[in-house]
Amino acid sequence: MFHVTPSSCDKFLSGRIRLWQPARGYRAGVDPVFLAAACPARPGDTVLELGCGVGAASLCLGARVAGLHLTGVERHAPTAALARRNAQENRRADTPEMDVIEADLADLPAPLRARSFDHVIANPPYFDRSRGSRAEGAAREAAMGEDTPLATWLECAARRLRPRGWLTLIHHPTRLPDILSALPDRLGSVEILPLAPRTGREASLVLIRARKGGGAAPRLHFPVILHEGAQHLADGEDYSRQISAVLRDAAPMPGLAP
Repeated sequence: MFHVTPSSCDKFLSGRIRLWQPARGYRAGVDPVFLAAACPARPGDTVLELGCGVGAASLCLGARVAGLHLTGVERHAPTAALARRNAQENRRADTPEMDVIEADLADLPAPLRARSFDHVIANPPYFDRSRGSRAEGAAREAAMGEDTPLATWLECAARRLRPRGWLTLIHHPTRLPDILSALPDRLGSVEILPLAPRTGREASLVLIRARKGGGAAPRLHFPVILHEGAQHLADGEDYSRQISAVLRDAAPMPGLAP
């Protein structure tokens, strides 16, 4: 039985994925789609999403890569209920099943602590509330305002990854120093891909990948530009051709090796 909460159904990936989301408060947008596009998963891999929300990133990843085994962890009960509904309603022959576990990533249940995964993906809250004000609404604050420290997210990810497994994150550029300083030593081969809204603009998001046991030198990739032109001149979307393919066709993120 799903928790009843005011919600609306939104299309992702040109309707391949339909997500029930809270009618008010935090709502998934392009960020989880970008996160899914950056994960180097292969058919048959296991994927754990920490703080899965309504399941947007995991389900978009499952639409791109066949045969995955998806697990999401979400501590907010109404949001976890929506994630379960989304997982069930988006289940098709060509998409994997997603298991949603209601839990705090800082205190995972023993059966989950006993498992390891090929990939961990996460879209942690962007804003350190010791440096700013709280968002309106409990669900929005949980999604946007950091309660659990970034170091805890990263340590949890490192513990759940198999050797040579990949962590993939999306975050705000201002938190990049915090992420790099808190990244456990056993996560290496770090790759950073800035996402800039337009040519000549500062990055508004960063995608970060790290490999458990990786020993390659860190890589800072050339920024990916999200929109065409120097400014928005007309109504409608003006995403670049490559980013439109990510958002509409479940293409992998340009600028990163698959």
